[in-house]
Amino acid sequence: MTDILENLFGSRVKLRIMRFFLLNPEEDFNAIEISERNKLDKTATKKELNGLNKIKFISSKTKKRKKYYKIDKTFPFYFELEKLILRSNIFPECKSMKKISGIGNVRLVLTSGVFLNYSKSRVDLLIVVDNVSKIKLKSLMRSLESEVGKEIRYMVLTSEELMYRLDMLDRFLLEFFKSPHDIVINKIPKFDSIISNIKR
Repeated sequence: MTDILENLFGSRVKLRIMRFFLLNPEEDFNAIEISERNKLDKTATKKELNGLNKIKFISSKTKKRKKYYKIDKTFPFYFELEKLILRSNIFPECKSMKKISGIGNVRLVLTSGVFLNYSKSRVDLLIVVDNVSKIKLKSLMRSLESEVGKEIRYMVLTSEELMYRLDMLDRFLLEFFKSPHDIVINKIPKFDSIISNIKR
């Protein structure tokens, strides 16, 4: 769906910027922050910001000699665009997710929250990985956040930590497993039956 939207809106840069503002409606940002957080070319970012400001999708103001932008909720198609663009924040559309296997011995990856448009989830991404590379993990999160347009809340556990917390009936994990989520990677034996028992 992301490819469709990129063609529909004319560019990847514009789509990322619009998604970024829709997911962060209460905050304002300057052009440098927007380009860096979304991994976009600064010149292209400024061009799209000017265009979006011109049609009043975003408003602007100057603070300490810097221009800041914020989404304008009075934009005529605000709610329609919100529904349309947020639908693309789902795992198959996040190309960076394919790199997750490279962060270590990945045993389990579950998505929820922003990936499923489920706002009640306290975590967007649960990763169970042994021998994790913190550098690769940090790089992955930056890439995912630039695609999604929002800071990702994630939890990283080792296989041992996961099983211990399940044995202890950890309330946080039980709540997560009972809520809407998708399984991206599952290499834990009998994990499906464990979750089935939890949901009963």
